[in-house]
Amino acid sequence: MLSLSAATANAPRARRWSGPYSNSRPHGCRETTMLTEILLDFALVGAEWVLWLLILLSFANVYVVLEKLRFFQQRKVDVHRLRLEFEERLRSDDFDAAATLLEGSDAMEARVVLFGMRGLDRGPEAVEDLMKGAMASERTRYEKLISLLATTGNNAPFIGLFGTVLGIIGAFAALGEASEEANQAVMAAISEALVATGVGLMVAIPAVIMFNIFRQRVKTSTAQTELMARTLLAHLRRND
Repeated sequence: MLSLSAATANAPRARRWSGPYSNSRPHGCRETTMLTEILLDFALVGAEWVLWLLILLSFANVYVVLEKLRFFQQRKVDVHRLRLEFEERLRSDDFDAAATLLEGSDAMEARVVLFGMRGLDRGPEAVEDLMKGAMASERTRYEKLISLLATTGNNAPFIGLFGTVLGIIGAFAALGEASEEANQAVMAAISEALVATGVGLMVAIPAVIMFNIFRQRVKTSTAQTELMARTLLAHLRRND
């Protein structure tokens, strides 16, 4: 069976103007024909490079997913237990013990509050400002690399569709001068071109799913951090 690459390799190029009035055509028309030939030559390269691009994106997505799973697992914290122990130390005004409790965790919930406690001697407003700044920094740290999953999920189907279009252009170009037997092979090559769309969807769907999971994880950590921060601020404002 004639493969898509073989069909596109033998595909005819766009015909040049060879009529008796070819030299009298407008300059703009000649430029348009030249541009069409250049674009057709590009299309006849084939869609294999698109498939390789999608495969590279899939490997990048696997790396991001594994990295973020490791990241979130290492920073998993029982925020209910942590808040109760933290509040217990605050009731006794033992801020050193409260800070020591938070120092043992690299989670957002602990790091934001611990950073805010640097301003205890300057009052609740200073503590709140410090925690707001730390919250923004921690969200950036937690969301690192996740945008790649969103980008892949949004664009991989279109990249696959582009590969399919290139393959169909090449198949129809070869169809123009092929024999009857070769024509059937070219039609089979069109079905092969559709593989690019399928691969694009296979890359995009898991990326979108994992992006939503990680985004929800960031939202959960942000909400839990807000709870810890409000616990500290409530204690400080009560003492004022």
